[in-house]
Amino acid sequence: MKAHHYLREFAKYTSLNVLGMIALSCYILADTFFVSKGLGTNGLAALNLAIPIYSFIHGSGLMIGMGGGTRYSIQKSQQEHSGASQTFTHAVVLSVLFAVFFVLAGLFLPGAIVSLFGAEGAVFDLSRTYLRVILLFAPAFLMNNVFLCFVRNDGAPQLSMAAMIGGSLSNVVLDWVFIFPCKMGIFGAAFATGLAPIISMLILSPHFIRRKNQFHLIRCRLESRILGRILSSGVPSLVTEVSSGVVIIIFNAIILNLEGNVGVAAYGVIANLSLVIIAIYTGIAQGIQPIFSRSYGVLNFPGIHATLRYALITMAAVSVLVYAVIFFFASPIAAVFNSEHNEQLQQIAAEGLRLYFIACPFAGFNVIISMYFTSTERPKPAHLISILRGFLLIIPMAFFLSWIGNIRGVWCAFPATELLVACIGLACFLSVRKSRQN
Repeated sequence: MKAHHYLREFAKYTSLNVLGMIALSCYILADTFFVSKGLGTNGLAALNLAIPIYSFIHGSGLMIGMGGGTRYSIQKSQQEHSGASQTFTHAVVLSVLFAVFFVLAGLFLPGAIVSLFGAEGAVFDLSRTYLRVILLFAPAFLMNNVFLCFVRNDGAPQLSMAAMIGGSLSNVVLDWVFIFPCKMGIFGAAFATGLAPIISMLILSPHFIRRKNQFHLIRCRLESRILGRILSSGVPSLVTEVSSGVVIIIFNAIILNLEGNVGVAAYGVIANLSLVIIAIYTGIAQGIQPIFSRSYGVLNFPGIHATLRYALITMAAVSVLVYAVIFFFASPIAAVFNSEHNEQLQQIAAEGLRLYFIACPFAGFNVIISMYFTSTERPKPAHLISILRGFLLIIPMAFFLSWIGNIRGVWCAFPATELLVACIGLACFLSVRKSRQN
């Protein structure tokens, strides 16, 4: 396959998935905007305290979907059709098991969870309501992620994109309807978010109704080997999402101590914008995953390396553009979510935006290189990168830099962590490439 064919395939899959992932991330961004307008600073703080659990749910769905989709694509390229359907069946079973856990947490533990995250008073009541609804809709979030990943790997990236965008647009419209005309408050915001994956799955349904799907639920014995492979391949996707939730939890606790609820609300602006920007990098990574897996299944290493090169160039260009916009328009961006015109919130958020998003190119590199390792069945480097950036480095970095520089130190913890992990990821990549050449 010639270079321009690689580029065309990369552009097709990546552009669709970036658009889809931006739309998907707008689930929470729309909540942030409408809640800030309808419920003010307390609503914004409450939403930010509950968002980490959404990251856990979404990350679990991506872990199962991306892990299963990677295995499915490799098996499909090797003409193992029965094995491919077994992989899909095991992915659905895993989704059901995770869904049961989240629903039980939604029924019995929402108050305990938001208390653990530091919610008090009016913020506690708002956070508990939002969290309960999101957890009860967990089955829809999980299954939607699984279907999106398998449909994308089944040769229908356009339909997958349409479903993500359709679900997100419905969330934006329903957010406005439920919060303002219906006056349903934060329950309305959560309910709109919960309905979005159901609408997304309805958009995906023609792929199954018209029997275009090459994967099916089949009767088979559950095998720990297959479950393990799905989870192992999907762990980096989980950690990428969960790390966002973990960072939000840790940062909320530190900022609550430094600046109170206003500081948490300011961080809510940054955290939610971060979800959208990371979604762009995740969209690039998810776009190249089917190409990587299919090429790896037939040992087409030139195709893999060409695709990786295009992904990194695209990521770098996006990072420069995104940071330029944030640097020059930090104040107007913060003002969009500052409905009460709180000067302290405005100042904290604007400064935080400029410092926090220095991480853009390093975070983008880490997301893409992690997907490279996962899609070519090199899970250990992917796990290392994901765990370092999600837990082992970011947490001590946040405490250490906040001790040195207070709130500015908190904002610098994210770029410092991503830079260190990017250096480690580059070293792993060079080592793997050298071993394959030998």
